[in-house]
Amino acid sequence: MCLAIFWSALIVFLCLVQLHNAPFKSVSNLDKLVHIFFHFVFTILWFLYFNSQFHKQKYSKSLLISVLFSFSFGIAIEILQEYCTTSRRADFYDVFANLFGAILAFGLVFCWNTFSLNQMKK
Repeated sequence: MCLAIFWSALIVFLCLVQLHNAPFKSVSNLDKLVHIFFHFVFTILWFLYFNSQFHKQKYSKSLLISVLFSFSFGIAIEILQEYCTTSRRADFYDVFANLFGAILAFGLVFCWNTFSLNQMKK
């Protein structure tokens, strides 16, 4: 859980601080790739935590909760950027990038679980 909380706090910090002198600022759509990466990792870390809390009874419940949590968290960050900062603005496309990262994590975990179950049955 500590790693999931740390990652969440890092996202909040990086998404709310002023980044005028950020490296690679001129790279087109780099921020969308960063959002995808942030929420890909976020979703996996929270899935691992929720899955351990639900005692691995139903991984799909943990996976769904982690994706919904990632999506909600991303929307909350965008709202905070719009109303609580002077240097950042909410971006509708960031929400889609966040969701895409969560969906990629969903796909990875789903495929991993399916592969693992098939290997156990052999």
